[in-house]
Amino acid sequence: MGGKNPVNMNSLQEMYEKLGFKNVKTYIQSGNVVFQSTEMPTEEIERVISDEIFIRFTLSIPVIVRENSALRIILEQNPFLRAKKEDIDGLYITLLATSPVHVSLNGMGNNSFLPDQYVIKGREIYLSCPNGYGKTKLSNNFFESKLKVKATTRNLKTLTELVKLGDVIENSPE
Repeated sequence: MGGKNPVNMNSLQEMYEKLGFKNVKTYIQSGNVVFQSTEMPTEEIERVISDEIFIRFTLSIPVIVRENSALRIILEQNPFLRAKKEDIDGLYITLLATSPVHVSLNGMGNNSFLPDQYVIKGREIYLSCPNGYGKTKLSNNFFESKLKVKATTRNLKTLTELVKLGDVIENSPE
């Protein structure tokens, strides 16, 4: 929710709170929100938030929700992390709304985009883009059109910070 669809993060936080979510925290100007929820199914949370964003901001934005524990596992399973050692600047993770039914990129293997590489694992796509995400062909639009699934991409630093925020919320007294 940054770039071409800017929304004030304070307004977004207020919206989440009015929807009944607890301990709402936003992180940078791109729609990253960490919060606690009741035992509502993830798909319902996504729908409720997406509907409210449309009502309040007249934006049709796909909302992708992951539990903090799932994000932690996603970070730990990054196949590019071990190879990078210290330089993680070119690492990104694309979160998919659902598992792709057809994981076909028209015969284009991972080597078709060098130096950029990707690995698809379930509802995540791990990306290594040494020249930056802004210069890769492996964008949200690329994967959404090929896999027919909504997607959002975050760099490794952002996802790491979101997990840290989630840990603070999980460990805070009610």
